[in-house]
Amino acid sequence: MITNEKDFTLVNLIATFLNSDFENGITDTVEEILKTGVSDEDALRFFMAESCGVDTYGKDRGFFNKYYPLAIKKSNPEIYQNDEYYKTVKFDAKASGAVELCYEKYKKYEPFVEDDLTCDFSGVIIPKIGFFDREFVFPAVKENGRIWMTVTPNEINTMKEPISKANGKVLTLGLGLGYFAFSCAVKNDVKSVTVIEKNQDVIDLFTTFILPQLRCKENIKIIKSDAFDFMSNPTQTDYDFVFCDLWHDVSDGAPMLKKLKNYQANFSKATFYYWIENSIKYYV
Repeated sequence: MITNEKDFTLVNLIATFLNSDFENGITDTVEEILKTGVSDEDALRFFMAESCGVDTYGKDRGFFNKYYPLAIKKSNPEIYQNDEYYKTVKFDAKASGAVELCYEKYKKYEPFVEDDLTCDFSGVIIPKIGFFDREFVFPAVKENGRIWMTVTPNEINTMKEPISKANGKVLTLGLGLGYFAFSCAVKNDVKSVTVIEKNQDVIDLFTTFILPQLRCKENIKIIKSDAFDFMSNPTQTDYDFVFCDLWHDVSDGAPMLKKLKNYQANFSKATFYYWIENSIKYYV
């Protein structure tokens, strides 16, 4: 029987590790554990669990054996490197105002959130954590030195469904690095993609260094506006599909998602999708 109770024990343990200062020693530590004869998946699982106080061979052994293999799995970097956006977009580090276009990387064996949360029949919330057995480089945007926008496996996986559903005249809230806009614009069943973005520096970096590289760039239109202002007073209401991606993660996403849903009635023709809504729903 599916329970209505939510158990965030596993999520909290893994979040504690991901929020710790683990990056500098992750590769060496996992390689040291590998010398005991375990797989790289198990080496990382043991390290992440034991670092957060999980007794993997004692009282927590059942919990560890059941849930850590479900949560932490090795990923294939070629799946993402063969994505058309990854193969198309190349740039040197650039800056506009407080915003910087750059590359970041996952170190060998560095864990990262790869997809939306899921839930098992007992109510345990299970994060989807991936890692690579080699270094992995990805494009990013920093604002005032803080990573704000990226195109990582997480973005690619969590946007697969809305991209597959997008059709006709598409509206997207938030530009980022243009991954969603590009992935929709190249579809045969998409007529146009309109992007609402309030940060002029982000717009300048995208239009100067990324947009010229994209095929079907003529199908992408950018409007400089606050998304909430645009949604509350739309000048055009005949969009077929609306994708909302204004938040950084589940912590700031819930209140914005709730507010945006109040404006759906202004776009009665459109199908709405909200980025990482499947994860956000577990927190509301």
